[in-house]
Amino acid sequence: MASPGIDTEQEPLLGDRTPGSREWDIIETEEHYKSRWISIRILYLTMFFSSVGFSIVIMSIWPYLQKIDQTADASFLGWVIASFSLGQMVASPVFGLWSNYRPRKEPLIVSIFISVMANCLYAYIHVPASHNKYYMLVARGLVGFGAASTDEVQFPQGNIDQVAVLATNVLFFVVLFIFALFETIVTPLTMDMYAWTRKQAVLYDGIILAALGVEAILIFMGVKLLSKKIGERAILLGGLIVVWVGFFILLPWGNQFPKIQWEELHNNSIPNTTFGEIIITLWKSPREDHNEGPTGCPIEQAWCFYTPMIHLAQFLTAAMLIGVGYPSCNVTSYTLYSKVLGPKPQGVYMGWLTASGSAARILGPVFISQVYTSWGPRWAFSLVCGIVVLTIMLLGVVYRRLVPFSVRHGRIQE
Repeated sequence: MASPGIDTEQEPLLGDRTPGSREWDIIETEEHYKSRWISIRILYLTMFFSSVGFSIVIMSIWPYLQKIDQTADASFLGWVIASFSLGQMVASPVFGLWSNYRPRKEPLIVSIFISVMANCLYAYIHVPASHNKYYMLVARGLVGFGAASTDEVQFPQGNIDQVAVLATNVLFFVVLFIFALFETIVTPLTMDMYAWTRKQAVLYDGIILAALGVEAILIFMGVKLLSKKIGERAILLGGLIVVWVGFFILLPWGNQFPKIQWEELHNNSIPNTTFGEIIITLWKSPREDHNEGPTGCPIEQAWCFYTPMIHLAQFLTAAMLIGVGYPSCNVTSYTLYSKVLGPKPQGVYMGWLTASGSAARILGPVFISQVYTSWGPRWAFSLVCGIVVLTIMLLGVVYRRLVPFSVRHGRIQE
């Protein structure tokens, strides 16, 4: 027989409004109840379209950046992707404060206007004759600024386990950090390893992420059922382990190396190589669309010459595992955090969680782009595996403290 603590941990956040439940005691008319759910469904639809737009951009941003500015490298890509979350993190408190003193429609209209203008700028950043990559950096930052939420800032409640709150913020940071770096490096990695053109990378990586999206929907439904049996903490732990296995599989092994962008060599800088050998190498290379530019691993990345390639089956297996672990960790982090905070207003604490998520989406792309460009996938994914191991250790330390507010206070506060 399950203990009261486990029963409460497995209790859904949105109750069933049956007699005896907390929701039954809340005074709410049927009209208000229907109106509230209409608003919730509108938010679902808004988030769906927002996620679709974000996914389209994130898959095409690296080929687009290469096309508009040949001086941009993978390390600059990290800054471009991070600028979105940086703009969002800066704007969120501004719009939140604005919505506290003025009608909410004002900051909402302004944020939508900024988003539209920023996306128009993003669409035409290829027009200027130079410095196009910096225009992209500004455009993505403004898009993030316009995407900032307008949640009200509320006063925090007392009697909360601050250690559990801090630990959950760290766990949530790592979860988003890992996925942010993964979605950042997918396109450069596949273009380097498999000599895909820009069009191929956008198409194939888009299909892969679409499959991961379908997988995530199934995982979300499975987590809802599984959490009733084993609780959110166990699912979070299992999700982190699956993510670790996924990144471990991504480590390069073997003696097969990626194709090098030999077309970049326009001089005699290849040591001990005759003109005939160069011709044979180019003849055996697959035919390329010269409008797409050279394919393969850039010679500027020294690790391309000594780091084994990541096989496609290896990459797809890792992507599938990360696609299982990430949604599991994401949804359980939110649920645990809300239960730890309890039934009182959570505005400020949720603001902290949003800030930690934004910080993760800033640092993740910058981290992976710098490490990948300088040291290659072996170092990059090894460090990610180390980060996940430390996160699992943190979860083990605070495991017993990640309990609902009502359990910690014996339901007295409810």
